[in-house]
Amino acid sequence: MTQPAPHWMDEPEEHDYPAAHDYLSLVMSESEAAGVVDALRTASLVRRKAKDLLRASTLPLLPRDNPHVAADLRKVAGGRRLSPVLMVRGRDVIPLRVADGYHRICASYHLDENTDIPCRMVDPPLSSSSPR
Repeated sequence: MTQPAPHWMDEPEEHDYPAAHDYLSLVMSESEAAGVVDALRTASLVRRKAKDLLRASTLPLLPRDNPHVAADLRKVAGGRRLSPVLMVRGRDVIPLRVADGYHRICASYHLDENTDIPCRMVDPPLSSSSPR
C-alpha cells in the first residue's frame, strides 16, 4: 500500500487542549488534569503508528461511517490537515490515554494503519497511576 499524502498539521489546534482537559478531568483530579494539559502544551512531537496507538490504548477502531471519523476522512480527501493527537502515556494497569484525537487516529488508520501520527505525549501524574 502506498503512503497517503501527509495529512497532519505541525502543531495541535488550540481547541484541542480544553477538549483534552474535559476528558482528563473525568479520569484524574482537576488539578492533575490541568497539570497534564500544561505539560502537553510544551511536549515535543513524537510519531507513532495508528495501529500501535490503538493497541496501546486498548480502544477499538471506530468505523469509517462514525460521524467524526467520516468528517476527518473528508477533511483529508479535501486536502486539509488533521491536528496532532494528545496522549498520556500508560503506566502499570492503566493503558495509554488518548486525551484528544481518538477519531483522528481511527481516520488515519483507515487511510493506512502504518502512517506515523504526530503526538504530544506526556507521563501521567504519579497519583493517577493506580486503578480507581
